[in-house]
Amino acid sequence: MKVPFVSFKPMEAELDTALRGAFHRVYTASWYIEGKEDEAFEKAFAEYCTSKYCVGVGNGLDALMLALKALGIGQGDEVIVPSDTYIATALAVTYVGATPVFVEPDIRTYNIAPELIEAKITDKTKAIMPVHLYGQPCDMDPIMAIAKKYHLFVVEDCAQAHGATYKGRRIGSFGDAAGFSFYPGKNLGALGDAGATVTNDKALADKVRALGNYGSDYKYHHIYQGNNSRLDEMQAAFLAAKLPHLDKMNEERRRIAKCYLDGITNPDVILPFVPDYAVPVWHIFAVRTQKRDALADYLADKGISTNKHYPIPMHMQDCYRELNIPQGALPVAEEISATELSLPMFYGMTDEQIEFVISSVNSFK
Repeated sequence: MKVPFVSFKPMEAELDTALRGAFHRVYTASWYIEGKEDEAFEKAFAEYCTSKYCVGVGNGLDALMLALKALGIGQGDEVIVPSDTYIATALAVTYVGATPVFVEPDIRTYNIAPELIEAKITDKTKAIMPVHLYGQPCDMDPIMAIAKKYHLFVVEDCAQAHGATYKGRRIGSFGDAAGFSFYPGKNLGALGDAGATVTNDKALADKVRALGNYGSDYKYHHIYQGNNSRLDEMQAAFLAAKLPHLDKMNEERRRIAKCYLDGITNPDVILPFVPDYAVPVWHIFAVRTQKRDALADYLADKGISTNKHYPIPMHMQDCYRELNIPQGALPVAEEISATELSLPMFYGMTDEQIEFVISSVNSFK
């Protein structure tokens, strides 16, 4: 049996009429940038996140970068980020001229450990960027308390966690701003690159919008040295077609995750831990094992595709050599990078596929 790591086909088949209708609507209108589709999606997604404002941008990295830029963070500043995440989190900090400061995660949840943050705060620290990694919410109460104590901004990286909740409240609604990615593989994915910055601050939303539109507040008038990063009408229409189905699709991911959690019993495999405060959306189902590569090869031989998130820690990437962080300095991030394996997880997995993954993992020696 073949089990892909991810497949869009079941979801796209279910939404085929709506997606084709979205395309036809935009194509017929002949309006492709900053139009009614973008406006409608922004309003709907802000309401979904229980936030006041949403600004569509070109991708998830820009959503974070423009938020930092709008908050005035730049050269000489520091931003606290988790040591284990996708590199876009750190790149957003770098792109505004600031320095990412890595804080280790909780080995159980893979999210930044709040109790380790204060030790990394200096007089240069301006913000904390918690990442709701793999679709699991961070422990936001202590993070927000630390931010308040030290007068720091909080920018949530929600790229993998559309719809996840912390103590009953949607992520993306806690910080000064939040960045979402709508890369096709996300739980809410466009049919190309797209992203959004969400906030409850109108002035901040207006500044993000201007910064993403060449620094312009109105045509040919430029108040900032901005970027070109806007959510185009076609992707906005596709996202608007998918958004009403997101909760149902997330619930199906939770069902698959429960099957995995209940069914995988191999003692060599460490399953994800879910705290009481979290309702994850399982963008990634991440297990860990000291035999990671052997398990990946074993599953591949059976026709099961897997992935590794992320095999090289950020501080060991060539692009961050300048930070002079030696191997061994961030042992938790290095341990996760060496042992994490992501199992297939997508809307539309069949029960046969789920059971085949479970039995195959359990039969691995």
